[in-house]
Amino acid sequence: MSAYLVTGGAGFVGSALVHELVRRGEQVRVLDDFSTGRRANLADVALQIDLVEADVTDLAAVERAVRGVEIVLHQAALASVGRSVEDPLGTSRVNATGTLTVLEAARRAGVRRVVYAASSSSYGETVALPKVESMSPRPMSPYAAAKLAGELYASAYTHCYGLETVALRYFNVFGPRQDPASDYAAVIPRFVTAYLRGEPPTVFGDGRQSRDFCYIDNVVAANLLACAAPGASGSVFNVACGDAIDLLGVLDRLAEIFGRRIEPRMEPARPGDVRHSRASIDRAREVLGYEPRVRFEEGLRKTVEWYRARAASAHPTECARA
Repeated sequence: MSAYLVTGGAGFVGSALVHELVRRGEQVRVLDDFSTGRRANLADVALQIDLVEADVTDLAAVERAVRGVEIVLHQAALASVGRSVEDPLGTSRVNATGTLTVLEAARRAGVRRVVYAASSSSYGETVALPKVESMSPRPMSPYAAAKLAGELYASAYTHCYGLETVALRYFNVFGPRQDPASDYAAVIPRFVTAYLRGEPPTVFGDGRQSRDFCYIDNVVAANLLACAAPGASGSVFNVACGDAIDLLGVLDRLAEIFGRRIEPRMEPARPGDVRHSRASIDRAREVLGYEPRVRFEEGLRKTVEWYRARAASAHPTECARA
């Protein structure tokens, strides 16, 4: 049994990792300041984890959190391109300086490996597809730049101090517990909850921008593989499905699932958004042994089921009439 720290463990990806680690019988500690994470995401496992409520940039608090830990899964971040355009300094503080703080605390504590939640946004608007880890990054937003800075800090700590680090570039993760209420919510929870309310989903741009959507279970599996994979330290890996679908295609799939079509409300494109994104996952397959087990259509159905059940428990009468 290993001891794990999950930073941002009350968030979407972080809480999924916490639940899986608890299910496996591991010792789990969570660091979260609940600025974006939700206590409800940890309610089912609250008695089985240690919780450190603190800011990821607070070195003393992070040092307390990493004490006795073998592996850090660093998920804490402000995960929004839009937010970063509005508040670049705040995004950099959490995403870049916060990552540096975690790495320094891990180094001092003798942590064996840090697995870092990097971002596919670091690639930027590259013409060539699929996106391969060897491509030169071209970040188009402060969020992408800050996440790339975290990657570079991780690599530097491996080369300078021998701290094992693995960076996983997430591509458009979706699934249960993803917050649709935020102004910066990801597209799939926004689309699903709009359908559940019978309202037009909002599409920014022409809807032909494509994404390599990756169901949360695949991301959890990649993280746990990265914790132990030999030869992975100091490297970057794409975590995706290797496929792409445009936003209007996502709405087509939702129309099939719900049995009705709701025409979207079209809004102007947002600054910093990448037009097309699709990953090569060859390196993750070869080094990590990663293989996406849940494809997009199955993941979308699972996601709809979760949000539908959540809505039914909150408003049983309304859902009975829907």
